[in-house]
Amino acid sequence: MRPLMLRPSLVLSLAVVAVSAAAQPGGRTVYRCPGPPVLYTDAISTAEAEKRGCRTIEAAPITIIQGPRPAAAATKPGAAAVGAPPASAAASRPADQRVSPADQRSRDSDARRILEAELKREEDKLAALQREFNSGEPERRGDERNYQRYLDRVEEMKAAVARKEADIAAIKRELAKLPATAP
Repeated sequence: MRPLMLRPSLVLSLAVVAVSAAAQPGGRTVYRCPGPPVLYTDAISTAEAEKRGCRTIEAAPITIIQGPRPAAAATKPGAAAVGAPPASAAASRPADQRVSPADQRSRDSDARRILEAELKREEDKLAALQREFNSGEPERRGDERNYQRYLDRVEEMKAAVARKEADIAAIKRELAKLPATAP
C-alpha cells in the first residue's frame, strides 16, 4: 500500500476546522454586535446576527466581568441627608448589629472629645512654630554661616507652618461633621 499523501491546501483547511471547533466549545458561535453597549452573545441565531449586523468572533477568549449595580434611590426625595448612608443600609442590618441612639451619642461625644484634644495639641504646635518662625525672620543659628542654609531653613519652617494650618483646618472640618452635643 502506498502512504496517503494530502495536499497542503487540504491540510490547511482541516487545521482551520479543528481550531474553529476547539475555539467554540459545544459548537456555539459567539457574536459581537455593534451599538451602545457593544454586545457579545452566543444566544442568538445566525439569521438574527446578520440582521443586527453582528460579526462572529473566532478563536478569541471572552472574559465577562459583572459591573457594580447602581445604588437604589431613596424612597422620598430629600429623605437622605448629605453624607448619610442610604436608608436601605440601616434597614438591611440585623437588629443585633444596630447601634442604639444612646450608644451613638456616646460614640459621637467620644469622637468630639478626641478631636478637640487633637485640635488643641495642633494649635499649640502651630503657635510654637509661629514663634520660632518670627514672621519670616527666625534667628540664625551657629551652623548657618552659609546664608543659603538659613534661607532653606526659613522655607522649611514656612512649609511646616502651612502644613499645621492645613491640619487644623481638616480637624475643624471633622468636628463640624459631628452632631452638636446636648447641653
